[in-house]
Amino acid sequence: MASEKILNQKKEEVKKLAEEMKEAKLILLTEYRGINVESDTTLRKDIRNVNAKYTIIKNNITRRALKEAGIEGLDETLVGPTAVIMSKEDYLEPSKIIYKFSKDNEYYKIKGGVIDGKVMTPEEIITLAKLPSREALLSMLAGALLANISKVAVALDQVRIKKEEAGEKVAVSVPAESAQTSEEEAPKAEEAEEKSAE
Repeated sequence: MASEKILNQKKEEVKKLAEEMKEAKLILLTEYRGINVESDTTLRKDIRNVNAKYTIIKNNITRRALKEAGIEGLDETLVGPTAVIMSKEDYLEPSKIIYKFSKDNEYYKIKGGVIDGKVMTPEEIITLAKLPSREALLSMLAGALLANISKVAVALDQVRIKKEEAGEKVAVSVPAESAQTSEEEAPKAEEAEEKSAE
């Protein structure tokens, strides 16, 4: 009876994990051996700070959950102690944190993962993790746009200066309606002047 209860618990665990995997933008599998408690605590905190989840799950549970979620091609990576990192919101920031951590801890390795439903090799994940952050990319874009706007402003100013040097005046166009109004107002102004003179 106890074994049936344990079996049901495992089935429930697999089902829950599979549902999380289906919703995740990022699933990272890492080998977490060789790190101390302090480093592990810091890593978990950093992962939480980017709204991702870090758990240690038995390989057979992870394997079954991946299968139930319809993800194939990661069975070979599920050897030895494995940590599972998942995020529903972002794949770049958690990948960066894990990559940086793996650089600082030689035994901590990225085994593989899934990004937006696509199975990725460790090399592909590392390449992605090396990209600038979203904020950095936006800053670069803003800088490029401002540089272009500045160039346009300088070019327009140079055109104005050349025209002024050539003695040209910029024609100011007056809308037809306002010109007509001023013509109508002119006789009225003359009449007002005559009356005041009397």
